[in-house]
Amino acid sequence: YPNPFNPETRINYSIPKAGMVTLKVYDALGRQVSELVNGYKNAGNYIIEFNASGLSSGMYYYKLTSGEFSDIKKMLMVK
Repeated sequence: YPNPFNPETRINYSIPKAGMVTLKVYDALGRQVSELVNGYKNAGNYIIEFNASGLSSGMYYYKLTSGEFSDIKKMLMVK
């Protein structure tokens, strides 16, 4: 979890305060390849499944944004 994965993984995240949340996945060149969350979420812990079966092996990044908070993490997909 989530590294390395093939082709599915789970991404855990916590929201301390209710508000708009986005969770997007980008390839190594910075191109968005998936949008997993885009909407209002209540405070709490969440798990989202990411299926990358249509993507090639390599490094991917996911960016979580909630209010003024933003965080980026790496994921490694190995086929």
